[in-house]
Formats: sequence, structure tokens, C-alpha cells
Amino acid sequence: MGVTPQQFKQMKSRVSGGRRAVTPVFTTGLRTTHRRQVILGIDPSLRGTGFGVICPGKPHPQTLAQGTIVCPAGWEHSRCLVRIARTLRDVVERYRPTVCVVEGLFYAQNLRTALVMGEVRGAALVAAAEAGMEIYEIAPRKVKQAIVGYGAAQKMAVAKMVQRLLNLPEPPEPDAADALALALTHAQENGRYTVTAPKRI
Repeated sequence: MGVTPQQFKQMKSRVSGGRRAVTPVFTTGLRTTHRRQVILGIDPSLRGTGFGVICPGKPHPQTLAQGTIVCPAGWEHSRCLVRIARTLRDVVERYRPTVCVVEGLFYAQNLRTALVMGEVRGAALVAAAEAGMEIYEIAPRKVKQAIVGYGAAQKMAVAKMVQRLLNLPEPPEPDAADALALALTHAQENGRYTVTAPKRI
């Protein structure tokens, strides 16, 4: 590749300590901005899908939103899936998360339970994927280990620790607490070197 005398002169000036140490190779009229990381945690369930949105920071992460998408027992599955997808789309639209973390798959003894859980996960993943977010999954035991220090911790223990880590006035509802715990675990994993990175899906 040839270099013109003018290009050579510019390179020489940069190397010899000219005023501009770095010159962009390509320039556009756009200015790049670094968005803060906002993490959406989702704990899928047909009757009570938990969600939590946090922004990592010090002295503790900031809670932007949390809640449970409740679907009455009398609702058919399709109606529940629509509510879950629509609510999560609204959450994404309002808080603009950059990363989504969902609870990893578990092996259910009941095939019907496993199928229903797959449907709910699908509805949640579509809502997140439509927004172009990076999506990860973390196993339930790993979340409990990261938050409580015990892989078989009870829901109340998770909720109390989430309350403490996020400096909340009271413990979140169980499903919302699990979703916030997912988001917190992802924030912890990204904040330090890990041998096994969260699984991206």
C-alpha cells in the first residue's frame, strides 16, 4: 500500500510528538456516547413472573424498577403469555436496559410443567430480544450461592439479602426478589474476573 508525501508528513508529526497524539482513521458526524449499564432480571413463571431493573454503582446498585406480573389462575395460557410479553416490553421501553438475565433452565419432573415454563421463557426472551439486548442465563443455584452464599437457600433468605444489597426499605416480593438477585449476580460476575462467564443466549 502506497503512502503519499502528505500522509508521511502527518505520520511523522504524530510520532514526533505533535499536538494530536491520536488521529481517527475514519470520521463521521456522529459522536459516540457510552451508555451506563442497566440490567433487567427476569424470573419466568406463568402465574407470577418476577422482574427487576438495576443500575450498578457505589456504594450499592440503584433499583430502577421491580415487580411481579401476576396472572389469575382462571386465565388460559395464551392470555398469560400476552400479559407477560406486553408488561416486559413496557418495562424495556421505560428503563432501556442494556442487558437481560433470565433464570437458567431446570429439570422438572413433570413434563407439563417443563413445557409451560418453556412457553413463559419464550415470551420473556422475545420481549428482551426485540430490544436488541444481550441476554444471559444463570442457574438458580449459582444465583443463590452468589447472593446468599448457599446454593439451596430459601426464597426469604434471598429476598432479605437482596434488600440489604440494594438498600431497599423492605424485602421485595419473592418473584421480584429472584429477578433482582439475577441482575445482581450478573453485575457481580461482570465486576470481577471469573473462569466461567455467564452463558449468553
